[in-house]
Amino acid sequence: MEIQKTVVQKQKKSLFLFFFTMGIVLVSFNLRPAITSVGPLVGVIQSDLGLAHWSAGLLMSVPLITFAIMSPIVPKIANRLTNEKTLLVGLCVLLIGVCIRSVSMSFFLFFGTVFIGMGISIGNVLLPVVIKDKFPQKFGLMTSIYSTSMGLVASLASGLSVPLASGLNLGWQGALIVWGIPAVLAILIWVYLIRLDQGKGNPIKSVSLSATKIWRSPLAWQIALFMGFQSFLFYVTITWLPEILISNGISRGTAGWLLSFTQIIGLPSSFFIPVLAARLNSQVWVAFGLGLCSVVGYAGLWFGSSFPILIVSITLIGIALGGNFPLALSYIGIRARNARRAAELSGMAQSTGYLLAAVGPIFIGYLFDMAQDWTIPLFALILISALVMIFGMSSGRDRHVE
Repeated sequence: MEIQKTVVQKQKKSLFLFFFTMGIVLVSFNLRPAITSVGPLVGVIQSDLGLAHWSAGLLMSVPLITFAIMSPIVPKIANRLTNEKTLLVGLCVLLIGVCIRSVSMSFFLFFGTVFIGMGISIGNVLLPVVIKDKFPQKFGLMTSIYSTSMGLVASLASGLSVPLASGLNLGWQGALIVWGIPAVLAILIWVYLIRLDQGKGNPIKSVSLSATKIWRSPLAWQIALFMGFQSFLFYVTITWLPEILISNGISRGTAGWLLSFTQIIGLPSSFFIPVLAARLNSQVWVAFGLGLCSVVGYAGLWFGSSFPILIVSITLIGIALGGNFPLALSYIGIRARNARRAAELSGMAQSTGYLLAAVGPIFIGYLFDMAQDWTIPLFALILISALVMIFGMSSGRDRHVE
């Protein structure tokens, strides 16, 4: 009888972990497409609503500013609710934002984008914490799974935006609202998970008691700056790479698919980098290799305009962007000794990091408005790539946040 009871308990636990893994993947599906789907349509949105380059850059920066504001608050919300319930709230807020943003007025465009940023920020902060808590021995593998899933859907969103808007005559509004579908699916699975767990999710206990100490850690600041500068590059790239390619004679539709290719080519990095990072005591050389790809990639866009050079350049950029983000997430788990410390580090790093990243699309758009070409903006991206390498290597040394 006892053996049968034990078998049933194991089966229930296995079933719960299976659906929990599915829930993590579905949340990851929602952490990028609502943003990456905008880049290829920026020119169309600008023309329709009369936005300048800097205000179009602001459209991409609004979610990042929201990330920066929300990230320190998310662990406190999860402390009152649970990780699971807080994720569900974030998904609902995200869905509301996607619907509001699709109204063809500047106010609703930006207002809905704020809601999208709030919803995504909850997933950004809590997914590394949930993985650290539920899968402490498989942190690298689970990070690989969710970062790769996130990158795959993000790349599809970039590539499908123009075909949805033009090919299916949905307009930019319809092309953007399509990405509410993954949110609906994720909401359904997390409602089921919460009921399956009978409300016994694991809250982040006592985060607020020691959260202020994390801001005095040099290592935490290095991780935050690495998170910020690599996010700076990512969001600048998904915002302005199509326009850079169009300036080199490539059609808007092709530019959208090349942005998608940039993200797809980074998927192997997204999967293997966290697994490799988890097996190494020091990740210095991993960060160096990714940083070098970034520097050479943006330099290629700066120096060359032929199609083969552009392909090689965006391939290197894709490898760097695909690997640096999951490496930053891996640092949160590897450099933290437990889930509570991971929550503190995640909130701090993503708050300061995304505040820095929020400057990116606006700043690069402003540089273009001033220079009326992409030479100076691309030179700035080369310098930022060097900073990504420096802070990635300093964060990769074998230490823990104390």
